[in-house]
Amino acid sequence: MNPKISFQQLSCAFELNGRRFKALDQVSLDIADGEFVTVVGPSGCGKSTMMNAAAGLLEPTAGRVLVEGKPVHGPSPERGVIFQQYALFPWLTVRQNIAFGLEIAKVPSQERKRIVDRCIELVGLTPFADALPKTLSGGMKQRCAIARAYAVDPAILLMDEPFGALDALTRVTMQDQLLATWAKDTRTVMFITHDVEEAVYLANRVIVMAARPGRIHRIVPVDLPYPRTEAMRLSPEFMRIRNEVWDAVYHQPELRQDESSPEVQ
Repeated sequence: MNPKISFQQLSCAFELNGRRFKALDQVSLDIADGEFVTVVGPSGCGKSTMMNAAAGLLEPTAGRVLVEGKPVHGPSPERGVIFQQYALFPWLTVRQNIAFGLEIAKVPSQERKRIVDRCIELVGLTPFADALPKTLSGGMKQRCAIARAYAVDPAILLMDEPFGALDALTRVTMQDQLLATWAKDTRTVMFITHDVEEAVYLANRVIVMAARPGRIHRIVPVDLPYPRTEAMRLSPEFMRIRNEVWDAVYHQPELRQDESSPEVQ
């Protein structure tokens, strides 16, 4: 069976102050259907570049991204993208924000209402269905953004530090909410984060990136059962995996001499 997402020798380079900067260098990774993968690494390791390539928001310099065996050449409704900024329309209610993509797709009104109601219930926003974004907390806004992505029925969710701007308590709550939603309506998830504990808590596998140029440094399997719980965060096994990921992120070998320059040869 083909992987859901396949990064094949992916390289991405950009112009930076008149020089060519290599953001990713021959990254290869397969993500299975229904898998929850988190990606961590130092700043500048190409995490967001990798996700943007999967989303079809940028063309790679070399290599390719496949989704279900087909090359990615642009955005698609099958790939829902969620960023740290909520990007909600401030003049639309929760219900209207979630319905927006369905309206663009010309989904009939009755079917649209059914889908929107289901997505609102899925993320626990039923009491706030007719509220404007300005009246919502940060966590509620992000749940609305997740529901909007779910509404168009993507097979894949690509999430770029979606909880990065939230306070610690809200962040933990949102992690549990996301896993509960994923358990009800399983999709393939690629989740970018700077938080090692978050990466371990959510994922089947943690992909640890190295920088300059961006590449995969280590892949750490998370052999913990779902549902994940608060008690699990304190377990010796969780701490062992968390420490392994921490060591892989923060104690990487020194850059080789040929990697220290941002220029692409």
